Amino acid sequence: MIKCDNWPTGVCSWSASDNLETLGQLRSELGLEHLHLHAVPAIGSEGDKFLRAIKEQGWQVTCTMVSFEQEDYSTLDAIKRTGGIVPDESWDENRQRVLRSIDVTADLGVQLLSFHLGFIDMEDEAYRTKLSERILLLADAAKAKGVRLLLETGQESASELRAFLESLNHDSLGVNFDPANMLLYDKGDPVEAVKTLGGLIEHVHIKDALAAQWGKETPWGDGDVDTQAFLTALKEIGYDGALAIERECGKSRFEDVKKAIDRLVKFQA
Repeated sequence: MIKCDNWPTGVCSWSASDNLETLGQLRSELGLEHLHLHAVPAIGSEGDKFLRAIKEQGWQVTCTMVSFEQEDYSTLDAIKRTGGIVPDESWDENRQRVLRSIDVTADLGVQLLSFHLGFIDMEDEAYRTKLSERILLLADAAKAKGVRLLLETGQESASELRAFLESLNHDSLGVNFDPANMLLYDKGDPVEAVKTLGGLIEHVHIKDALAAQWGKETPWGDGDVDTQAFLTALKEIGYDGALAIERECGKSRFEDVKKAIDRLVKFQA
């Protein structure tokens, strides 16, 4: 098992574009055992085949993730309009997508499902009420199946996300922490954000980026995340979950994942 300190360390399936052959290579050639699994292929027409291959490759799924068809990440303005479960015209479809992903997660015996909620606006009461009602509906459905929903960081500051979760006061909601997203969305220092969110963090992405430069993701350790301070902060808050390497762009993702592993295993607090 690959570990960084005492944290089981794996990879996001979409770092391999959910390609089963590439995932198999990550498993066999790099020795990875843990997987943050994209649920959308698992709920599609070839879902049984996809899940069977994941099991046959020997992956241990630490968390699942659901994405949404309408999301447009081309610009910050585009994702603000289209992100998460916010767009009204996509809500019915997205609700069903999350509910089906909850079922798959529970069937796998996994307790965590992550996704981007969409931008939180605490100042707009009507918007906040709509978003709160939607996430509470989904959280109730998740709780009934023994699943916890994790909201991914980045599209708001850590203090805003904490305040929102505290206002909901639902025991099946938590945080999937992505340090690079804090930088890409220009929403604060990832190290300070870890301290702010503390025990709300239940799963972590290992991803790096250039600060306030939209789309400028880098291999772990090559960007503006203070990787040593970030991992030390996780240790200081008592984080005991998994780390999932996420690489969403670039022409050498396999090599970038290996580079991240090599750097993570050398970490000492």
